[in-house]
Amino acid sequence: METLLKDAGFEDIHTKLKTGERLTLDDGRRLYTTSNIIALGYLANMVRERINGNQAFFIYNQHINYSNICTNLCKFCAFGKDKDSDLAYEMDIDQVRRKVRERLDEPITEIHMVGGIHPDLPYSYYLDLLRVIKEERPDVHIQAFTCVEIHHLAGLAGKSVGDTLEELKDAGLGSLPGGGAEVFSPRIRRITCEKKLSGEGWIEVTRTAHRHGLRTNATMLYGHIETIDERLEHLEILRRTQDETGGFLAFIPLAFHPQNTGMSEHSRTTGVEDLKNIAVARLMLDNFPHIKAYWVMIGPKLAQVALSFGADDMDGTVKEEVITHMAGADTEQALGHKTLIRLIREAGRDPVERDTLYTTLKTY
Repeated sequence: METLLKDAGFEDIHTKLKTGERLTLDDGRRLYTTSNIIALGYLANMVRERINGNQAFFIYNQHINYSNICTNLCKFCAFGKDKDSDLAYEMDIDQVRRKVRERLDEPITEIHMVGGIHPDLPYSYYLDLLRVIKEERPDVHIQAFTCVEIHHLAGLAGKSVGDTLEELKDAGLGSLPGGGAEVFSPRIRRITCEKKLSGEGWIEVTRTAHRHGLRTNATMLYGHIETIDERLEHLEILRRTQDETGGFLAFIPLAFHPQNTGMSEHSRTTGVEDLKNIAVARLMLDNFPHIKAYWVMIGPKLAQVALSFGADDMDGTVKEEVITHMAGADTEQALGHKTLIRLIREAGRDPVERDTLYTTLKTY
């Protein structure tokens, strides 16, 4: 292994990782540009096992996307639609209730719910969404509304983000997902999602959520027009925010899917690119407890491999994934928990069923 690291030029980075010294952006640049994927994986796995041992986590969860009507219409998104589009939809409260009732016989511990920035739905609708889920499943953890949605809801309510979050918590909100971060670079956002909340705005909503006792995830959408430096700046902002608040649960690298988007001329990411983003994230985000290999985005097979490239979590059963599949994903829309257990075991890891906050529910 010493020869492998020497050939890759990673001896100094290896020393830093062994002694607990934080990697620099220059270190990250070298990791991203290496062609020695095995050496990169070795380093990422070393850190992954130091933090999480041989455990690989999954959750029994359900996704609900209440509406795809959105005023932002980001170029990289196939999900969001103008309200006059033939493909636009919105669920009323009873439809969401039925979605929950359809799976009451399953041991779901988390309902993950996001949607578009709807121009017409009132603030009360979002409170009612949370309440109806809690009526049907009182014990479920609701992870809902991206920071972009939270900022929108605060505007609808005419209240501060903090006060809005407190009302949402009272209605049943348990934590925030990591969506809407995309790439923080102002250049990227100006080209791809100029109407969306800024990167600084996303971070400020996150900080506020953490101050109000809500844990959150973080994401980065990679594989379109961003540079390596812009990826690293994104990771550095997340690392610095975690130093301040300690409120992030997991980082989720999201592979760009171009089909049916305004950037369809781009190719999908490669397996090496996916593994690099997971591995570099594990090495740069030294204060994040978990890195996800989101099987919906990269496929179950590559997610298995990613469990040796820095990832310690495969997300969950999902049940009905819409957003990525509208962008051409060819993965399943759901995986059974037995399949997840088998995938993890085959990868040589110990399957651990968790709840949203990473409390262990069962070790297999």
